[in-house]
Amino acid sequence: MHALERLIDGFQKFQTQYFDATPELFRSLQEGQRPTTLLIGCCDSRVDPALLLGIDPGEVFTVRNVANLVPPCDPSQHFAGVTSAIQFGVEQLQISRIIIMGHARCGGIRALMEQRFTGESSYDYIGRWIRIAQPARERVLLQMPSATAEQQQQACEMGAILVSLRNLASYPWIRERMEQGSLTVHGWYFDLKSGALLAYSERADAFLPLVCPVQTQVST
Repeated sequence: MHALERLIDGFQKFQTQYFDATPELFRSLQEGQRPTTLLIGCCDSRVDPALLLGIDPGEVFTVRNVANLVPPCDPSQHFAGVTSAIQFGVEQLQISRIIIMGHARCGGIRALMEQRFTGESSYDYIGRWIRIAQPARERVLLQMPSATAEQQQQACEMGAILVSLRNLASYPWIRERMEQGSLTVHGWYFDLKSGALLAYSERADAFLPLVCPVQTQVST
C-alpha cells in the first residue's frame, strides 16, 4: 500500500474504531481541552507518546521537538515555538505536571555527541538547537572518558533530560507554580531496546525503573 493511502486508511479506522465508538468523549472535546499533563517528547517517529502511554485525545498536551529539549529562559527569543507551547500549557490550560520524556538511540543526541552540526552556519538550525544539551555532553566526556560510544550516548540522553528540567525552572511562571506546589516536573526515559520506562529520582540522583523491561528484547 502506498504510504499516503496507508495514512488515509488509518484515519478511516480511527473514525470507525475510535471516533464512532466514543461519541461522548468527542462531544466533550468540542467544548475545549482540559489536559492535566504537559509532555515534552522527541519528534522521533519511533517514540509516539500517545502510542507508548495509551492516552486518549484531550488527555495530554504534547510538545515534540528534536531530542525533547527545553531551552533556557531567554526573553530575546522571537520565534519560541517550544517555549510558547509550554507557557500555553502552564498558564492557559493550568496543567499540574510536566513530563520530559527522552529515549534511547536518539538521533539528536547522537548528532550532539558526534558534533555533526556545529551551529556556525546561518542556516544550521539543528546545531544551534541541540547545543542546548551541550552541558550534558561535556559532563559525559569528563566523567566517562573510557566508556563506549553507546554508553556515552545513553548517559548524554539521560543528562539532556536533566538539563531540560533545570531549564524549565528558569521560567518564572513555572518556578512560581513549582514553589507553590501546584506544578510538578518529571524526567522519564524510554529504553527503546528493552522496552523499560525509567524515571529520574532526585533522591537517588539516577534514573530508576517505573516499568520493568519486557522479557524479550527488541532485536537491533
